[in-house]
Amino acid sequence: MGDEKQAAPETGRDALLTDPPFYLPEFEASYRFIIDEYEVSPRDIAIFLPCAVRKPYSTSPSHQLIRMIISQVLDPSQYHIVIFGTCGIVPSELEEMYPFAHYKYMLGKCRDDTILQDFLRIEIERVAGYLDKTRHVYKYRIGYCLGLFREALIRGSNEAGVPIDLILPTRDMINKIIEEEDCVFEEGSLSMEEYLGEFCDGLIRFRDSHERNTGT
Repeated sequence: MGDEKQAAPETGRDALLTDPPFYLPEFEASYRFIIDEYEVSPRDIAIFLPCAVRKPYSTSPSHQLIRMIISQVLDPSQYHIVIFGTCGIVPSELEEMYPFAHYKYMLGKCRDDTILQDFLRIEIERVAGYLDKTRHVYKYRIGYCLGLFREALIRGSNEAGVPIDLILPTRDMINKIIEEEDCVFEEGSLSMEEYLGEFCDGLIRFRDSHERNTGT
């Protein structure tokens, strides 16, 4: 991060961006910086988390819960958190870089199918590009996501030919939430107790089954 080559692109724009970010040239330019110039430090495990309304992402209550679980199961030297979604795909240490901390947009409130399909198309391409770039940077990849974000991660993985080794919540748990809970969003929130409990259990099983290869 101290290398001048790693510096974020210069910008004088301070206004809050409120249009769908995946259309904006600022996000394409920053994505290209990450793909073409940014050097991602090797880690055993990449953990892909969806972006959050609160910025920077690590201050989001849901992200704080998720990060707490991760830190209880894995050593910091083992994993790298990567944020993805309407922002594109962002190594978490760049979360304060413009424009990733300078926009406000919630895809879950969008009812325009054209915009939703555009998001999916653009995000699949960006996920695939990042997975291809980091093909040999990580040993394993874990995703914790729902809805279109989940679909973009899975389809981006397929396009890049780089597998997601564990994706949570499981489909059985998602179906259970849909059937039993009255949620604002159909599949609920990743900060729900049921999802977090399954995430913790899944991480522990993953760690224990791969302990020889993850340095534990």
